[in-house]
Amino acid sequence: MYLKRLALTNFKNYGQSDFTFSERINCFVGNNSVGKTNLLDAVHYLSFCKSYFTSNDAQNIRHGEEFFAINGTYFRGSEIPEQVQCIQKKNTRKHFSLNRKEYDRLADHIGNFPLVMISPYDNDLINEGSDVRRKYTDSVICQFDKLYLDDLINYNKSLAQRNALLKSFADGRYFDLAALEIWDEQLVALGQRIYDRRKEFLAQFIPVFRHYFAYISGASETVDIRYTSQLETGAFRDLLSDARKRDQAAQYSTTGIHKDDLEFAIGGYPVKKFGSQGQQKSFVIAIKLAQFEYTRKIKGFKPILLLDDIFDKLDDLRVQQLIKLVGDHSFGQVFLTDTSETRMRSIFDAMDIDHLIFEISARDKG
Repeated sequence: MYLKRLALTNFKNYGQSDFTFSERINCFVGNNSVGKTNLLDAVHYLSFCKSYFTSNDAQNIRHGEEFFAINGTYFRGSEIPEQVQCIQKKNTRKHFSLNRKEYDRLADHIGNFPLVMISPYDNDLINEGSDVRRKYTDSVICQFDKLYLDDLINYNKSLAQRNALLKSFADGRYFDLAALEIWDEQLVALGQRIYDRRKEFLAQFIPVFRHYFAYISGASETVDIRYTSQLETGAFRDLLSDARKRDQAAQYSTTGIHKDDLEFAIGGYPVKKFGSQGQQKSFVIAIKLAQFEYTRKIKGFKPILLLDDIFDKLDDLRVQQLIKLVGDHSFGQVFLTDTSETRMRSIFDAMDIDHLIFEISARDKG
């Protein structure tokens, strides 16, 4: 699978722009803030129906315009092109279509054109709260498991209803156990399946992650990811029952798979506290490369790989190892950004691999 053509209209700092890509390596080079990352984000939109960086679609409409449009032409194992389109107008819902047929649910598109993105923002996986790590885990599983995605959507809806009920108890100074138990049953059935699926996924994912970290770092450091959940301590139904008084006082649900987390360690110590910047970046890159490999095995074809400014804060050894990986035929189409055209040309001139370099400048893109 690869993206042959990308056409943008009023997307971020692009007015009218059209790109034709290589099936292998595509490099966007230029100074900071000229729009290199915006191109990667447009490709991300076509796979996930949303930006990698913001949840507000209207913020991606070019200043002074009324809408943006992203059009992509893909090939997936045949000579027949497939057209993906995203259109966002101000103050209206987003329109997303495949081969001119609009989706009723955006969730139905997720996983059709799998993609992995590595970005400086990924350090949030280490530095931010558990919700970031949960969302990441869920986003990976959802690319190939529609039932999991449906369970997750329904769990969050049931959780919101239960929280609203707990708030109404406090506001009205009453308590209705029967009403609460209706939502408890929903959470138990959905939450147990989500918990089991996360455990199954991580049991397969973590060894692949360790392999890639060892490759990047030269096998000089030991790393681990541990999945933590309140469901490890007992049956979900019992946990909800035991937490009722605490939930009433807090006015929200304090127990459930929405509290799950991942603990990252290097040399037996938390990466957040004891990992250097280079080690943290290597840790996150290894997670994303493991995501790529896992998705490839599940889907049976190679996802698109996006690499945004990955060379910063990596020593020469780690950069060389990454370039070897990118050039390996285990990977398919790759898009990457860098501030140095000279560095990109010197790297790929030394490698026998099909590539295109696009110079992106600050001039008006429209």
